[in-house]
Amino acid sequence: MSDGVQTHSAPTRAAGSVALAERDLAADAARVGCVIAVVFIHILMVTLTADPDTGELRSVMVPTEQPWYWWATWIAQVMPLFFVVGGVATAGAIRRRRARGAAPAEYVRERTLRLMQPAAVLWLVFAAGAWIALAAGVGEELVTFALSGMGMPLWFLAAYLISQALAPTFLDVHERMGWVWCWFLLSCVVAVDLLRIATDQQWWGLLNMLFVWPLIQQLGFFRADGWFAARRTVTLLAIAALCYGLLAVCVVSGRYAPDMLTNLNPPTLCMVLLGLAQACVLQVCTPALNRLMRWRVAQAVVVAVGTRAMTIYLWHLPVIILVMAAWHFTGGYDPVPGSWAWWLLRVPLAVVCWAAVLAVAAALVRVERASATPWGKLRLRPSAVLIGLICVVVPPLLEIITLLTPTLVVWGAVGSVVCIGIMKWGAVAVPRGVR
Repeated sequence: MSDGVQTHSAPTRAAGSVALAERDLAADAARVGCVIAVVFIHILMVTLTADPDTGELRSVMVPTEQPWYWWATWIAQVMPLFFVVGGVATAGAIRRRRARGAAPAEYVRERTLRLMQPAAVLWLVFAAGAWIALAAGVGEELVTFALSGMGMPLWFLAAYLISQALAPTFLDVHERMGWVWCWFLLSCVVAVDLLRIATDQQWWGLLNMLFVWPLIQQLGFFRADGWFAARRTVTLLAIAALCYGLLAVCVVSGRYAPDMLTNLNPPTLCMVLLGLAQACVLQVCTPALNRLMRWRVAQAVVVAVGTRAMTIYLWHLPVIILVMAAWHFTGGYDPVPGSWAWWLLRVPLAVVCWAAVLAVAAALVRVERASATPWGKLRLRPSAVLIGLICVVVPPLLEIITLLTPTLVVWGAVGSVVCIGIMKWGAVAVPRGVR
């Protein structure tokens, strides 16, 4: 997210115009739209209410109980689109660094820091909060339940870091092989899915973290190269329709869940099909999004959300849960979940949640914008960058399959601190003889 909308303290008018002209404004709008959509979806998903029979507190995900839920996820599951537009920004960032002669591992070091500096704060807060609660006598089962709810978005750390770590190499291969490389990655995705289905072991699905999200990121490389822009609208819509048709075949086969939330983690072939369809639809909508981005209100929203996107993403669910808990325990109106009164109540609650999320993002904006500049002039080896990556990828990978336990959040916090220490130790030098 960090290579999204960028702002500078005092740009000149000319420099700002050039930078604006070079940006993919439609991709910027789509990226921010994805973040906004995720927050709104989770506002609908979190409901704390009293059990009508026992009066005890219970959590209800109202949308999942609606008959339209499964097909709504075919539209509202926006994470593939986020990786597509992320690939656009990634291609540009790597090529700019390549032109300056920077080492590929230096790009990975910088991207990891940009992501983990704000993420480390969340891991530390989770770890401290969990163990304070345990020391106060709260049961471990309840603490784990709370952590698993608030930490649900942490899977993204593993997916994005793996994609960014592979990006320099995959961009090189993309420039040499094009769609041939995508077909290879797709075959790997299918092979992992077949292995997972044959063994009925979800753990095997984690292997697709190496293939699904990097493959969707490759689609962003094609957008950056103008491949989608060179296609006619009817062609793009036909490809999107074919992807949705294949998605229907996958679901009808009984081997894939009909809702796209279940297919998110571990990621499956369904995410790839959604990603390609969304990339095509994005291109069809690009002229309209470019016109939208001429409006000052749209630009203000993109800057306000885009420059705080990672903090908003990481913190929105804990904040939403805390707002909903405060509403419940202070005696707020508690209509029957799913009723018209419940849906109407989402409007003021959404306003309160967004205000709280933006307040937290404003308070932590310095962390998100913290420099990736090393502390000294020491040189890191690529192997050191790899060690740092492993420290921060493993905990969110485990969170996908297991619950987010107090022990796991401690590992996440320690891994984040170790990773930042390694990545801030120095920069990665270009090997001798390599420009």
